[in-house]
This record gives sequence, structure tokens and C-alpha cells, in this order.
Amino acid sequence: MPQDSRLVFSTDKGRVCPDCGRPVKKCVCKRKKSESTADAASDGVIRLRREKKGRKGKTVTTVSGFQVGTDDLKQIASSLKNICGTGGSVKDGVIIIQGDHRPAIQKELQEQGFRVKSAGG
Repeated sequence: MPQDSRLVFSTDKGRVCPDCGRPVKKCVCKRKKSESTADAASDGVIRLRREKKGRKGKTVTTVSGFQVGTDDLKQIASSLKNICGTGGSVKDGVIIIQGDHRPAIQKELQEQGFRVKSAGG
């Protein structure tokens, strides 16, 4: 067997992580990978996205990527709702504004000093 080959399946354990050699369900590598991708996701850029899926056909604008506390996030959401003249909420660090208001939200956030990108379609 060559030196650079790794075990990826065992009839004893099932699928095996090629990095740590443990069964995939008990792999410690994927926790480290998910933590590093979470750091990459918070790169300081605010992402605007229009979504309809899972909302019974209703369009919403989601705003994510903030690196602020919950209270500050609620204040930002409140100001965005006032500017758009619509409702919304904050869930899991993501601001959800009812309707497609990407241009208005982008302009307002840029005026507040945030770097903003329009993500998705």
C-alpha cells in the first residue's frame, strides 16, 4: 500500500474522515472547518438578498453579515423598516424586511459607513 493513501471507508466503522481517521459522525475536523468558514463568512461585508422560497410566494429582503450586538442590530433593523415603510424582523443575526427594497437599503447602509454587496438574484 502506498504511503500517501488514506482509509476512507471501513466495514467496521463505515465512512472515515481522511484527515483525522475517525468515523465521519465523530469527526473533529468538521467542527474546525465550520468555525473557520464562519470566520470567512463574517468578512465585514453586508450582503443583501431577495428571497421568496419558503415564504408562501412573498418577497423579502434579507440583510446579513453584521458584526454588531443584538441591540444594535435591532436599531439598524428599525431604521431600515422606517426608510422602506414596511415591516420586518431580526432572526439569528439576519434582518428580514418585507418586500424587495434592495436599492433603498443599500443606499442607507452605505451612508452609515457599511460595505454592502447585493448577493443572489
